[in-house]
Amino acid sequence: MSDRMAADPGMDLLALRAMMNELGDRGAEPEDVTYSEVDADGVRGLWCTPAGAAADRVVLYTHGGGFVANSIASHRKLAAHLARATGARAFMPDYRLAPEHPFPAALDDALAAYRYLRGQGIEAGRIVTAGDSAGGNLAVSLVVRLRELGEPLPAGIVAFSPWVDMEHLGKTLDTNAETDALVQRPVVEMMGAMYLGESGSPTDPLANPLHADLTGLPPLFVAAGGAECLLDDSQRLADRARDHDVEVEFSISPGQQHVYPFMVGRAQEADDTVSAAGSWARAKLGLS
Repeated sequence: MSDRMAADPGMDLLALRAMMNELGDRGAEPEDVTYSEVDADGVRGLWCTPAGAAADRVVLYTHGGGFVANSIASHRKLAAHLARATGARAFMPDYRLAPEHPFPAALDDALAAYRYLRGQGIEAGRIVTAGDSAGGNLAVSLVVRLRELGEPLPAGIVAFSPWVDMEHLGKTLDTNAETDALVQRPVVEMMGAMYLGESGSPTDPLANPLHADLTGLPPLFVAAGGAECLLDDSQRLADRARDHDVEVEFSISPGQQHVYPFMVGRAQEADDTVSAAGSWARAKLGLS
């Protein structure tokens, strides 16, 4: 993908989206999982239901893609594998994408999905928000938004390679430029500009959780690849959460790429991280 983008620097958005949807092919199809689409109060959503999963526990999974690409189709395997590891169902909102729908459209849709789950009788303490890259941002910023609104908070947050810094200040954007096969500074700068649009601010706490007061947030699980340009985003998010007395579990998989859990079912490093995240989420959800 990096070579294709380098060969076509003027790649249009439709071509970029089509290419990024191929990321869904990197993982193996999870066994014994069924899928069903629903209308979640105006937001298209996908249920991923592993055999034997607890019906009253849910992983609310927001997909990555820089806020401008990917979908529930490209990420259903990853969400389903995490659901299997957790012993719960996963629900994925097909949130609106920028630049057609800039900030805070994606966050609004994530909030609508959370409220949909609550309306289905799922208790807040039996939900874990989760996501990768931009979806990891949403998994955190949704909880910040819920706290602002005075609504009950979920039991935990799982973030794979979260992209949280809309100011692009992370040192690894430059120091890991030669080892990251997909994400580079011009890419995140372009996608960040599309997400924020004309009126969004890169320091808005709901767009950039590094500027948020994280006090009172539930426990946080963060995993990142050692070779990725956004490694510093994960490290700073974990550090900031700890500074606000949030329980944090943070791991770095040496030599791995951005959102390496995409390879779940095909790579041991991905399997290990998804299994660890699932075990962590299972405990937060009170599943034995």
